[in-house]
Amino acid sequence: MPTTDHPIHWLHHAGQRLGLVPSLGGGVAAWQLATRPGAPDGLDLWRPWNGSPDRYTLASLPLIPWSNRISAGGFEHDGQHHPIAPNRAGEPYPIHGDGWLQPWSLHQPAQDTLEMVLHSHEFNGNPYAYHAVQRFVLREEGMNQTLTVTHSGPTPLPYGLGQHPWFLRSASTRLSAQVQGVWLSGTAPLPTRHTTELPPDWDPRQSLNVNGTLVDNAYTGWSGLACIAWPDHGLELTLQVPELLESSRNDGYCLLYRPPEGPTFCFEPVTHPIDAFHMPGRPGLRTLRTGESLTLHMEWRFQQRHAARL
Repeated sequence: MPTTDHPIHWLHHAGQRLGLVPSLGGGVAAWQLATRPGAPDGLDLWRPWNGSPDRYTLASLPLIPWSNRISAGGFEHDGQHHPIAPNRAGEPYPIHGDGWLQPWSLHQPAQDTLEMVLHSHEFNGNPYAYHAVQRFVLREEGMNQTLTVTHSGPTPLPYGLGQHPWFLRSASTRLSAQVQGVWLSGTAPLPTRHTTELPPDWDPRQSLNVNGTLVDNAYTGWSGLACIAWPDHGLELTLQVPELLESSRNDGYCLLYRPPEGPTFCFEPVTHPIDAFHMPGRPGLRTLRTGESLTLHMEWRFQQRHAARL
């Protein structure tokens, strides 16, 4: 991985390597199985960072204090308009919050754990003031990942969270997840209509091919369980959100970004749909008062199987 102005901090534990880049938006540089026969650099569980200062080339990003896009130049809350400016070149809407644009600090509280911390105060004119913690724990056959935000401003505000990992894909890579519906969009990547009749090649309940036409949409009614399979590598990666699974309500949200070209795709666990700030009832958003917190906890587990013969 190229040397840059943003050093990678590595954690080696339980047969895995995790590289964090706190100075570059609290991002992840790599999460890998440490060894694999015939591949001395290990097997990537997330797409590895290429060393570019562009945060969209990282392996994963924290989405805080909201995920995806906000339309209309901001949002109204308790009768007050809160403007939010676009924050990425070429993107007309503010996207993914502001935590990914700021440097975080790094701590190692245990041998198997790394934490990154951010104190944000009205970054780039945003209304949000908060304290955030990312926690990564490497354990046998996987990683526990937690993102917590605590509101520190005087005025209550709506919050949302998410994670934005990128995955490598081949022709045989598949995604499975139990969902109930999807928000469709028009020419702009904003939701216009919800449907429970999923387009056949958009349906992750049927072991979805992650290659195909563009999908950049949020699913509703997610159970909190998903699985990505790479048969050619003999590898499966499962994601669980225990809070959703234990409730059995099937009311979670997730987002698939499937570009029509390129070697990667994204599956994002999020707490709310795209542009929830402008939906009736603001689904998934949580209004926090001073000192109140919101947490997204994820459990990633991998299984190695015999690779398919090609």
